[in-house]
Amino acid sequence: MDEFDYIVVGAGAAGCVLANRLSASGKHSVAVLEAGGKDSNIFIKIPAGFNKTVYDPNLNWGYETAPGPHIDGRKIVFPRGKVLGGSGSINGHLYVRGQAADYDMWGQLGCRGWSWDDVLPYFKRAETRGNGGGDPSVRGNSGPLNIQDQRDPHPLSDAYIAANEALGLHRTPDYNSGNQEGTFLYQQMMKNGRRWSPVDAYLRPALSRANLHLIQRALAERIVFEGKRAVGITYRPDGGSPVTIRARRDVILSGGSINTPQLLQISGVGDPAWLADIGVPVVHALPGVGKNLRDHYAARVSALVKGTGSLNERSHGLRLVGEVLRYAVSRKGLLTVSPSHAGGYLKTRPELETPDMQLYFAPASYDAGKYGTTDLDTKPGMTLGCSQLRPESKGHLKAVSADPTAKPEIQPNYLADQIDRDALLAALKYMRKLLHTQPLAGFVDHENFPGRAVVTDADWMAHARATGSTTYHPVGSCKLGTDPMAVVDPLSMRVIGTEGLRVADASVMPTMVSGNTYAATNMIAEKASDLILQQALQAAA
Repeated sequence: MDEFDYIVVGAGAAGCVLANRLSASGKHSVAVLEAGGKDSNIFIKIPAGFNKTVYDPNLNWGYETAPGPHIDGRKIVFPRGKVLGGSGSINGHLYVRGQAADYDMWGQLGCRGWSWDDVLPYFKRAETRGNGGGDPSVRGNSGPLNIQDQRDPHPLSDAYIAANEALGLHRTPDYNSGNQEGTFLYQQMMKNGRRWSPVDAYLRPALSRANLHLIQRALAERIVFEGKRAVGITYRPDGGSPVTIRARRDVILSGGSINTPQLLQISGVGDPAWLADIGVPVVHALPGVGKNLRDHYAARVSALVKGTGSLNERSHGLRLVGEVLRYAVSRKGLLTVSPSHAGGYLKTRPELETPDMQLYFAPASYDAGKYGTTDLDTKPGMTLGCSQLRPESKGHLKAVSADPTAKPEIQPNYLADQIDRDALLAALKYMRKLLHTQPLAGFVDHENFPGRAVVTDADWMAHARATGSTTYHPVGSCKLGTDPMAVVDPLSMRVIGTEGLRVADASVMPTMVSGNTYAATNMIAEKASDLILQQALQAAA
């Protein structure tokens, strides 16, 4: 039986970091299990390939949510990456840290060592500002993640930012400084016109190390315990029989907010009542596993455009051929864009201390507002979106079977809380106001989604319930903390009440961060790697 010092389950945003950092000294052997295969799909590398990758069944777990009681009973497609790099290989590659206040809240909730001043060094260590510089007191310039500012923004993006300014939302030079409020162009994880994924940044540079072993197409079936100590993982190779490998030190779960709690539950760690439902004996009772699930829920408006073009017409026919050739020659143009170009952070109520709403803008639109579908509309258009930053609505992740291939029940419980509904309503009205504010208004032919028939608050909420969707940011299902529902010890990343078992991924976030979750997940893994290695040194002393 193969044996390693560390076994990392999942080669996504967190797992790639752990693979690199834990193997860097050469002193520790590390095995990394990834259920997906190589990240060789061409649309992974092309930034604009997001619309092709995010719903590709060959790169995706194919999840959907349970019917949402507050969103008209709808199920929502819920993409999660099943490929090297995980969701970091198929996401929108925006780099958003969140607010300093997010992490200070973690500290106030009992997560000692996770306040802004504690985590800032890990954000800095991870990044290189590819073309933007930034304040060196808060930004890094020698890390593996390449973060770049947008080049040659679309005129509609400039007009969108100017309209926000006209409504009192100032232009911010760097929304990743810890203070987010304002309007801006999004920063992207790109290098030389290509997506810069966690595989590019962390995993691929480390694969030549003799002490790092990558095992692909390996579905983790259960954690192997001796008493309450995790000693290994049983996985099933693609088309093969189960294989068990052992960990001399730790098993580290980095499968994300869906796969990590599911693996814990089918291995006997979780709410005893839930485990009984699927016929799994209790190894360790931990009621918080799978609870506290949160996600950003987005609603949108769109308009047809006059007086200028959009990305829509450049994505069809001969113009698309031209864009492909341009990208091949210069790594510029349509194929280098992210789903959201510009955005903002605003307060939906004046009494708030920090913004509670994230805005998105794209100089492109989709048929009937169907954001994220494969093809853009044929007529020039633009899309404005919003999502509440720190939703109060909480849901759950629950294994429905002991079978690791059975898709779990995912219930984000969107819009369950009145605070969330009120914030979204205010933001939707603000976005319509933007469409009537110069200079953006000068490019608006007419609002086509949801359209002029939507007038009252009830109309707007009906629109939000019927058409809103995930922003692909699930967190919190194995939260850090010290309260009875906590799953992970903030000082060690160990699963509370067990030995040799740790979690480092987005599932440990005790509350939602203010924005896209990749940057925070990367930071968690950077910090976790230090905690793990420091404790290994202490044990050896």
